[in-house]
Amino acid sequence: MVVLSSRPPDWSKERFTTWWRGEHADAAAKLPGLIAYRHGVVVKDYDAKEGEADEGWDGHAVLTFADRAALDTAFASPEWAAAVAQTKGMKGGRLILLCDEVDLLEMKLGVPSGSAR
Repeated sequence: MVVLSSRPPDWSKERFTTWWRGEHADAAAKLPGLIAYRHGVVVKDYDAKEGEADEGWDGHAVLTFADRAALDTAFASPEWAAAVAQTKGMKGGRLILLCDEVDLLEMKLGVPSGSAR
């Protein structure tokens, strides 16, 4: 699962990142079946038009579960409800994508995941 988020309009990027990597990460880490949780701060939006600030998305998270059943269990859990409740009324943006991911280097070039080329 990939989550793209933008901060509330009255928050700085630093405040949003501190909250996401602190309080919100603490709540999300309790999700049943979660096997990996990564967060990235957007430092450059290459699709922003020249002269525009990079003000679209502020960060992304990738939450990894063993399979769709494990993800569905997490979605139905009180831990998910608690994590989502933290975002209510924040007025930032959020986009959640469920993705069928493949490792293209491994698939096309035979390079095992995590290996140097």
